[in-house]
Order: sequence, then C-alpha cells, then structure tokens
Amino acid sequence: MSAFKSLPTPPAAPKKPASDTRHGITRTDDYAWLRADNWQAMFKDPSILDPDIRRHLEAENAYMNAAMEDTKPLQKALFSEMRGRIKEDDSSVPMKDGAYAYGTFYVTGGEQPRYFRIARDGDVADETIRTVLLDGDKEAAGKAYFRLAGLDHTSDHSRGIWGYDDKGSEFFTLQVRDLSTGEDLSDRIENTGGGGVWAPDGKSFFYSALDENHRPSKVFHHILGTPQSEDRLVYEEEDAGFFMGVGGSLLDDFIYIDIHDHETSEYRLLSTKDLSAEPKLVAAREEGIEYSLTEGGDVFYILTNDGGAKDFKIMETPVDKPGKENWREVVPHKPGTLIISHMAYARHLLWLERKDGLPQIMIRDRKTGEEHAIAFAEEAYSLGLSGAAEYDTDVIRFSYSSMTTPSQLYDYNMVTRERTLLKTQEVPSGHNPDDYVTRRVFAPAWDGEKVPVTLLYRRDTALDGTAPCLLYGYGAYGITIPAGFNTNCLSLADRGFVYAIAHIRGGKDKGFSWYEDGKMDKKTNTFKDFIAAADYLNQEKFTSYAKIIAEGGSAGGMLMGAVANMAPEKFAGIIAAVPFVDVLNTMLDDTLPLTPPEWPEWGNPIDSKEEYEQIASYSPYDNVEAKSYPPILALGGLTDPRVTYWEPAKWVAKLRDKTTGDAPILLKTNMDAGHGGASGRFQRLEEIAFEYAFAIKVADKM
Repeated sequence: MSAFKSLPTPPAAPKKPASDTRHGITRTDDYAWLRADNWQAMFKDPSILDPDIRRHLEAENAYMNAAMEDTKPLQKALFSEMRGRIKEDDSSVPMKDGAYAYGTFYVTGGEQPRYFRIARDGDVADETIRTVLLDGDKEAAGKAYFRLAGLDHTSDHSRGIWGYDDKGSEFFTLQVRDLSTGEDLSDRIENTGGGGVWAPDGKSFFYSALDENHRPSKVFHHILGTPQSEDRLVYEEEDAGFFMGVGGSLLDDFIYIDIHDHETSEYRLLSTKDLSAEPKLVAAREEGIEYSLTEGGDVFYILTNDGGAKDFKIMETPVDKPGKENWREVVPHKPGTLIISHMAYARHLLWLERKDGLPQIMIRDRKTGEEHAIAFAEEAYSLGLSGAAEYDTDVIRFSYSSMTTPSQLYDYNMVTRERTLLKTQEVPSGHNPDDYVTRRVFAPAWDGEKVPVTLLYRRDTALDGTAPCLLYGYGAYGITIPAGFNTNCLSLADRGFVYAIAHIRGGKDKGFSWYEDGKMDKKTNTFKDFIAAADYLNQEKFTSYAKIIAEGGSAGGMLMGAVANMAPEKFAGIIAAVPFVDVLNTMLDDTLPLTPPEWPEWGNPIDSKEEYEQIASYSPYDNVEAKSYPPILALGGLTDPRVTYWEPAKWVAKLRDKTTGDAPILLKTNMDAGHGGASGRFQRLEEIAFEYAFAIKVADKM
C-alpha cells in the first residue's frame, strides 16, 4: 500500500483456541481471551484490566501511532480548521420556564458546557445577568474523561439534579445542587442512567438504576437528606430483555415509567398526588406493539403502531381511564408517512413526521381540528423539534439545517403561524453556502428498491470519477441519519472529497418498512444497500471504487465489517468506530450489557438454531476469510458498555492473521473513554481529525 510505507511489524495476538457448541454446531474462537473475565468491575476501575490484555492493546496503539505518524501535521491542520468553524464562546437561546429562562454556554477554550439562567424576559445578549448554575469545566478538572448528563430544576426553581460519568462506562452519579448558593447537598446517587425527575414539591425525585449488566432495571424514589440505601423501590422490570426510563409531565401531574425493547413498549403511571402509590399500568405489553404518551390536560395523546398502523397513528384517551379500550383515533395512520414523535400543549397537538425521506412538523388545533405543516423546499434537510418547557403556550421552538445551510433556530407561533429566527449557527472562519452543492440521489438496490444517498461537495469538484469519497452509513434500530449541517465534513469537501450519507435499510428514512427490511432475517439488505450506494457513486462518476473510504460506527461498524467481507475490492479504505463486529458471540452471551434487549433487532441465537445460522452468516468477525482487505482503521473505548473493547480488538487480530494483502489494519483503543469517545468538544474534534486524516492518507490526498 503506497500510502503506508516502512511500518514496523504489527502485533500478532496469540491464539488461544476456545470452542463453543450450540445447536450441534461447534465454533472455535482463537481470540476469546481478549475478553477480560472481570470486565464488569474493570468498567468502573480500568486499572484492574488483565496485564496481558493491556499490553496487547498498548502494542496495537503503538503500531497505529507508527502508521499514522506522518499524518500528525495533517491532523493538526484538520483540528485547527474544525475548531475554527466553532464559535468557542457560543451560547444557546434560553428556554422560558416560569420566572426564568434556562440555557447553556461555552467559554473560549472550554471543553464542557456551563448551565445558566436569566430572568424570564432578561436580555439574552447581556452576559452580566447570567447566573451560572453548573460549570462543566470546573467539575471536569483533573479528570481524563468527564461527561455531564444535564441539569434538571425543580418546579419552584430552587434546586437542580445534575449527573456525570467520569469513566466512560455510562454509570452516572447524580447530585443535588442548591441553585441559589451553587452548593451541592449531601445527596449522592450512584449507578444511575443519568437523570432524575423531581416530584412537584421539590423534596424528592425519581431515577432509574442500572444493574451490573448496565440495564436500567429499577426505578427508585429518593427523598432529600436520606441515604441512597433507603430509597423506595417503585418498580422493577425483571425481564432482562427490557430497558426502563423515567420521565415527568409538563403539568407535574404524573411520573412516567417507560418500559421497552426495540419493538415492544409498556407504560406505567404514578400520580404525583400520591407518591407512595404503586404505578398503574396503561396498556400491557404485546409483542411488536409500541406506544408512547404525552399529557394533554384531561387526555393523554398516544403515539402507537397498534392495529397494523406500521407508520404510526395518534390516539387520545381520558387521563383517568387510559386503558387501550378507551383509545380513540385522532391522527390516522397514513402508509408511507412515518410519525416520529409527538407533543401536546394547552391548545395544540404537534408531531414530527417523515414523508418521502424528508421531515415536516405538523400542528393541529385541538379545538377545531385544523392542521397545518412546517416544511422546507431544499432537496435534503433536517428538522429538530424541541417544543416548549411550558404547557400553556402557543409558541414552540424548532431548528432547521441542511448539508450546506448552517443550523437556524426558530420560535414559531402556532396561532399566527409566524416564524421568528432566534439564531443562525455562526461559522467564525467563514462559510459560503454557494460554494457547496447538496443533492439527494437514489441508488438502485439488488431488489429494485431505491436507496437515498445525500451528497455534499464543493461546486468546483470534478465529477469525473477522480474525486475521493467518504461514504457514511449506519442502518440499524430504525435510526435515521439526518441530512443536517456538519461543519467537520467541510474539511473533506474542501480537499476535493464527495461526502455521502447512504440512507440504507435498517433506518426509518423511508418509513417503518424501511426499518423492518433491514433487521433480523433481512439484515443483509443493510449491507447490500450500502454496496449499492458505492456502485451507484462509482457508475455515475461521483467517485470510483479506488477512491471510496467507507465509515460507520457502532451498529454502523457492523456494516463496515460486513462490507469488508462482502466486497473489499469496492473500497479504498474502511473506518469502523466502536464496531459491533462480534455479533454472534455477543448475542450468545446474555451476561453482557444490553444483549437480551438486542435480540428483537438481531435474533436470539441461544434459543433458535435458525437465528443462530442467520447471524453466523453475516457476523463480521465470524466471516473474516483469506482475502485481500483494504486498509482498515478500527477504534474502540476501553470502558465502552455498548460495544465492548474486545470486539474491535478480536476483529483486528483475526483480520491481520487472515488477510492476503499488505494493507495495514489498525486498532486505536481509547484507554480513557467509552462508546462516545472523548467527552470534551475539542477532544472529540481531535478524534474526528484523526479519522479524517486516515481517509485523506488512504485517498492519497495528503
């Protein structure tokens, strides 16, 4: 590989064969030893990692550093460009709530946000009237990793719950702050999901606790001034396949307990009039039936796929009789128009929907039933609906951007239909949208489907097959990758790259059926769609196979591993961030974080031989073969509870052993972070700069 010369000998992980027999099928895993036996304890205390494993990961990091040594000036330049596009002392537009308006801001050079409030109608531009409630940089001082989980205030605005993770393992600690003095109370809650919900009187709160497998399995009620050991267990979900969350209503009437996996949901409600009561069931879980609810005064509005409403519909039901027998249709199911989320306020019901791959916000007058839409005319764009912090309002907030248009934040009056532009994302180093082109094209898939692909490139880029391309994909859990503004990828576009997002099956980009056609026994459609996008970009001369660098992370990292096995000749390089590549072994191990809740997405190979064989047929780690692989960069986090560090470590070891080519296969393990990588905003830019430097090096554009 011409871009990588004079590399040292790469690490060769020792083979320690371990055999496993299921359904009469025996597999041998040469690298199972890279999974630390004490992984649960190690996530909380990384210093206890097995020395042999640590030595191997550090040897991989040393090899990776040697291979990327010549890109350091490029990384520095990329980082400088990306940082230059960020307004370092940026501030959000505060959201009004009662006597105050709440927001966040950064200081120049700061890594973490600072939470503040001002008087409700105070001058947003006057920084002197801000009261800083929580200084993220101060709390993060001296810590290699630090991530805030937000700040939630009481109804009387006297106290706030804030949470943090200082290991990257996503076990959050909660603390309570007196917002008038800035001092934390003695209350300290460990091993939580990251947030709490205040009772209306501000003297207690509810939170979800994580079990040893990192599943939010219990909801507790904590009374201020008492130890965590005395917290009352409100509800426990014993089915290991289900997650739990706890939330509150804008009217402070109910505590919501949300129980769900990837295709089934259930809600229980606790009236705040009696905090000691048992939560009441709304509708019992039924496999494949999802629902969520939001309060509308005397009714709940329920978003559900019940009754064959594949793309969802909205129902209403009396607050005092929320059972399914009382559900009445308000917004009917429209096949092909996916309702993504919904909100309710005193006089309006609103929802975010996606039709033909593009989002729009729908608003309905609750009294008259009249509906209207907020939509935009660009070929590809992104909408964000943040709503309002108050129930009795006619004004909601939303954001808009496209691949070429910086984010714009609006207040919108649902009665007058007036849009008020509050803020346009500032790019300090300058940005001229006219210099760039964004397009939505459609790649024909193997079965006749059309795969949407969003493109961004400079207007002066030659589309003759010579341009390098970064092709990004995800394709799982129904997650849609928005076609929003991303200042980082401009560094690639400015170097002649075509930046492309393949909206492949497994996401909900074209409705719920798009998701269904990319999961379980149809999972390989995800991989084939991504390859189809590469084929189309090559055929139409946006780029060529010899210039396409593929990128994906987490479940998108599984995609990277699969396409590397299926069509290595169609990619010049592959970037796989925290890649879920050891799918079969992970789904066979129900002690691992999140495995049982993942079975509806991938299948349960423990109970089903058919699903075992389906997963085995595409699991990237299990399908590494003797063939010539392109340059591969895999990235992992030592304390990652979602995709454990040993998945990319095992995958790289096997790839390096099997490949018949000489292209480098690199592993970078962040020894101080988890699934999300570095936590600070500039630390994260350094990681992106590193990944982009790899792509540029592979494309021979240094």
